[in-house]
Amino acid sequence: MGQETIFIALLGMMAVTYVPRVLPVLLLSSKKLPQVVVAWLSYVPVAALAAMLFPALLIPEGQAGTRQIDLGLDNLFLWAAVPALLVAWKRRSFFGAVIVGMAVVAVARLVLGG
Repeated sequence: MGQETIFIALLGMMAVTYVPRVLPVLLLSSKKLPQVVVAWLSYVPVAALAAMLFPALLIPEGQAGTRQIDLGLDNLFLWAAVPALLVAWKRRSFFGAVIVGMAVVAVARLVLGG
């Protein structure tokens, strides 16, 4: 693969990631959005995070091909997510939730020898 091809591929990748981010800003920056749209947009980050997180919690590593939801006690990350979710909900602290989740996994691995 030649240098020109790599450079054109990089420019194309830059365009397809940059344009969808900038275009809405350029088109909507001078307009006032209805309150219902603003309220709806506030849920987008939470929905995107949930869409990435739940499959990883419910279908553990190595079972992606079987597509079986694992709610068993051996699914450590799912059960560590429960107290982390409670901290995130009650304290509204992303950092606190991450620390609690990591601590639960670390303690469980220490105690259970995993």
